[in-house]
Amino acid sequence: MRRISNAVRGGLASIGLFVAMGCSSTGGLGGVLGSVLGGGGGASQVSGTVQQINTRNQQIGIQQSNGQTVTLTYDNNTQVVYQNRNYQVSSLEYGDRVTARITNGSGNNSGYYTDLIQVDQSVTGSGAGSVSGNVQSFEGTVRNIDRTNGLFSLESRNFGTVTVSLPYNPRQGDLNRFQSLRSGDYVRIYGIPLNNSRVELREFY
Repeated sequence: MRRISNAVRGGLASIGLFVAMGCSSTGGLGGVLGSVLGGGGGASQVSGTVQQINTRNQQIGIQQSNGQTVTLTYDNNTQVVYQNRNYQVSSLEYGDRVTARITNGSGNNSGYYTDLIQVDQSVTGSGAGSVSGNVQSFEGTVRNIDRTNGLFSLESRNFGTVTVSLPYNPRQGDLNRFQSLRSGDYVRIYGIPLNNSRVELREFY
């Protein structure tokens, strides 16, 4: 009986210690997750509306629901995900509602770095917005088509063969046109060059 009693008392003591540790851990975790970016905490994500995109300095400003704007740095490894597809940060538009994950590992030691931005709601819905930025005209013959990832290769006379990707919020007419593409079709598009071999579609014309 004594052994059992001691075992019970020992067990209760262990449980009490575990509960105390759990409460302390929970409080600490709550303090971290509940902290506001810019307030010295270590929040793992931030949600809000895109207010500014500085492609030169690779920074994006997100306004939270409390009115505070958080500036995040990004790089070429940062992913933008919308409806299970990946896009460039340049695809984002002012007013898009997003959730950005905050991580370490940025080459820029100043500020907060995001490696993943989830688009919760596009400001233009099914529209791609007005044609702007470094838009160029491309025309040529369609070759490979990847409907799953929204890509097709275009063999053009002036730029060689480039891969054309849909923006995450294409116009419905452009989406329908893409869905009806066939290898060998001759098309004309407006697009923004992302690099020497990649172009983001703005519209078919």
